[in-house]
Amino acid sequence: MSIDDAIKQMTDIIEAACASADVKVAKISDEEARLSVYAPAADMQAIKDAAFMPAMDLLNNYGMDVQVFVYERV
Repeated sequence: MSIDDAIKQMTDIIEAACASADVKVAKISDEEARLSVYAPAADMQAIKDAAFMPAMDLLNNYGMDVQVFVYERV
């Protein structure tokens, strides 16, 4: 799996949890990326819950470190 595939997978999971989320991607390396997610306060926990285990699976199974940071959109 490439980092682009991992980013796509995580973005799809985030958008499924909150369709109005705005995802900004920063590729750090071939194995690491940071996703900054801006969403309504009411959806923040749902995004965190949805993204946690898939991010851990990417790290443990593929060595892809995709960090998801969720911020309130104001």
